[in-house]
Amino acid sequence: LISEAVRGEGAILRNLDGEDIMTGVHELGSLAPRDIVAREIDRQMKRRGDRYVHLDTTAIGAREFEERFPAISERLHEFGIRPGVDPIPVVPAAHYMCGGVAVDLHGRTEIEGLFATGEVACTGLHGANRLASNSLLEALVFADRASRVPGPTDVAPTPPLPAGPGDGGPPPDEGVILEHDWDAVRRLMWDYVGLVRTRERLQQARTRLDGIQKWAEDLYRRCPPNADLAELRNIALVGLLLASAASERRESRGLHYLAGQTATDPVPRESWAVWRPGELPHVELRPLPAASVATGGRTDPEDGSRDAST
Repeated sequence: LISEAVRGEGAILRNLDGEDIMTGVHELGSLAPRDIVAREIDRQMKRRGDRYVHLDTTAIGAREFEERFPAISERLHEFGIRPGVDPIPVVPAAHYMCGGVAVDLHGRTEIEGLFATGEVACTGLHGANRLASNSLLEALVFADRASRVPGPTDVAPTPPLPAGPGDGGPPPDEGVILEHDWDAVRRLMWDYVGLVRTRERLQQARTRLDGIQKWAEDLYRRCPPNADLAELRNIALVGLLLASAASERRESRGLHYLAGQTATDPVPRESWAVWRPGELPHVELRPLPAASVATGGRTDPEDGSRDAST
C-alpha cells in the first residue's frame, strides 16, 4: 500500500509514456481526492490497455524518501524498485469499507450486548467518502467509547447456540468450485460494483451474486461446517447487499459513482439493508437525520426492524 502522503510530498501520477495523468482532471492534480485519482487511474488503464500507471517520486529524491517513508522504502526494495529514482507501478485497490453494521455513538448494535467497532461498523464518521487515516481514529475512538459502557449487573446464562449447518450430506468436497466462486465474487465486485458503476452492470452483478449466494446457502445448511464454504456464503451475501444498495441510489455521492448520474441529490440519504419479521431482506434509502449530519450519530429505529447500514 503506497500511502497518500507520498503524493502529498510531491509524487506525480504518470502513464507509461511519462505524461501527468491528473493534469486537466482536477485543480489539485495528483493531490486530488482519492476517489477522483482512483477513477482516473482506472480510466487510463482501460483506455490504454496498461496494467498499471507510474508514481513518479523523483521530485522527493531517494534520501528524503527513505527518511520519510522507511517502511514503504523497505517494501519497494524487496521488489527491486529504488524509491525516489525508479517509477513505482500502482493500481487502485479496495482498501476500506465505509459502511457496515449500524451502531450508535458508543458502538452498540441493535442486538443487546453486541458491540461493533472498526471497519465492521458503520458509525457515520466517514460520511460518503473517507478521509485518509480516519480509519485509525475511528477504531481508537469508538473502541474506547464502547469500552466505557457499563456492563450489566446481572449476567444471564449464555443461551444454547442455534442450530448450525446440517450434517445430512457429505462434506463439501468441491474445493475447485468453492475457489472458483470465491474468485467470481471478487471479479464481480471489482468489475461490476467497483470504481465506476452503471445500472446494467449492477443488475448483472445482483443476478450472478444471488445465484452464488443461494447455492452456498443451500450447501451450507446441508453439509457439516466448512470455513471456506461459510466465508463464500458470507461474502456473496455482503456483495449482494452492496450491489442492491447501489442499484437503489439514483445519484453519484462520494465513493458511489454512477455513470450518467453524476449529479448529487439535494437530500442526503443512507442505504439500509432491512430485515423485518415475515419479509425478505430488502434495501431502503432513508433521509439522513439532521443529528447524524452534525455528529455522525444515529437514532435507533422505532419499528423494531433489524437493520444493517451498507
